[in-house]
Amino acid sequence: MVTYPLDESDHALIAAARETLLRAYHEERHSVGAAVRAASGRIYTGVNVEACAAGPCAEPVALGAAITAGERAFETIVAVGGRDEPGYVLNPCGNCRQMMIDYAPEMMVIVGYEGQVCKVRARDLLPAAYY
Repeated sequence: MVTYPLDESDHALIAAARETLLRAYHEERHSVGAAVRAASGRIYTGVNVEACAAGPCAEPVALGAAITAGERAFETIVAVGGRDEPGYVLNPCGNCRQMMIDYAPEMMVIVGYEGQVCKVRARDLLPAAYY
């Protein structure tokens, strides 16, 4: 898989996701924060929504906030977990990977890979995606 190094704007995106998580953290309901940077440069955030042991992940909540605000093009997305600083980057689940491919296959996704935090293209995270 081709990986790309993080830049300053990626670290700011991670910080935005962490700040959102810490603000909304609830061990049983909101334990993941996400942030997406649209092509406009604006950052949108969200947390996972737990209900009856299931619910949307933080990534679609953040992406939904961006879409609701009128954004249609996306550059980078990240999810973080852990209440204690500095927290940790979470790799997206299969459903989120498919959603990212559906909305923005060229979008970069910040992930943990081979012991490092880096970026990969959304389309590279789910070979043989459903179309």
